[in-house]
Amino acid sequence: MMQIEIKPIAQSRINEVDFDHLVFGRSFADHMLVADYADGAWQKVSIQPYGPLSYQPAMMSLHYGQAIFEGMKAYRSKQDDILVFRPEENFKRFNKSALRMCMPEVPEEIFLGGLRQLLQMDKAWVPAKEGCSLYIRPFMFSTDEYVGVSPSNTYKFIIFLCPVGSYYAKPLRVRVETEYIRAAKGGVGFSKNAGNYGGSLYPTQEANKAGYDQIIWTDAATHQYVEEAGTMNLMFVVNGALVTAPTDDTILDGVTRKSVLQIAKDWGVKVEERPLSVKELVEGIQSGAVTEAFGAGTAAVIAPIQVIAFEGIDYELPARKESDFSSKVFHEINHIRLGEVADTRQWIWKV
Repeated sequence: MMQIEIKPIAQSRINEVDFDHLVFGRSFADHMLVADYADGAWQKVSIQPYGPLSYQPAMMSLHYGQAIFEGMKAYRSKQDDILVFRPEENFKRFNKSALRMCMPEVPEEIFLGGLRQLLQMDKAWVPAKEGCSLYIRPFMFSTDEYVGVSPSNTYKFIIFLCPVGSYYAKPLRVRVETEYIRAAKGGVGFSKNAGNYGGSLYPTQEANKAGYDQIIWTDAATHQYVEEAGTMNLMFVVNGALVTAPTDDTILDGVTRKSVLQIAKDWGVKVEERPLSVKELVEGIQSGAVTEAFGAGTAAVIAPIQVIAFEGIDYELPARKESDFSSKVFHEINHIRLGEVADTRQWIWKV
């Protein structure tokens, strides 16, 4: 087993954080896991105080975008256990992203083994307040100092932790995007690489200016079919069936998405992984065939959608009810991740 050097912080910063007013992604726990890749192997694995890194301006990731990441959450149960929701899926997806971006895979003993040790050291940072959690951010970037378009020979892998509150506080207003694209066939849309998100900022900002929280990405070739929404997979209830776009090389294979689909099947809900056209979506809202729309993702978990805008018209969905599928599946996932129901699917990882 790989040895992890431990360098504990001299004085915890936890008392500097207002846990009653957490802003997503603004507070950081005491420690971070750091590993270096060089000479064809992972080495120098340590847990050290969270802090700045020093690099030269020619570092390749700053120029050519070899950078990937993941996101998952740890929760504190009523029994004071620290629980992580399906980290093995994030580990597998991280390495899938690494292969597509010409980066080395991270061994399980560093990713999951290191994460376990990191969480044990910083378990006091896992909030106990309802609706809050400890966000986990593993990421990797190229570190060669070379201004040439080629894969780097050296990389750094880091995991840091953020105590967080809710990502979205209210149902969303979203706008269908028909000019800009997120991903195209043969591209890197299925991977969690930095460039996917950097390219989304401008069209999202334009939608924000128009009064919308997020955008619905459509397919690059025709802009006729629904794909994702910002940081989330999209799901709809259409004539009683749960409908979502099939995962391919343009759509992220979301862990929350996968979990929602499995729960739906276990409940006997009809699941359709198929292309959904914007035309069918709009007409379905108008006719009442589409009764629910929501996003599914690690940060937001389940984010109900109130309004979908298309070609200058706002189409309003029915107000969310506790009997809706999205409400019930949110509560089910919440109960699972907090250890309040039996973990019959083996999704929970106890630290």
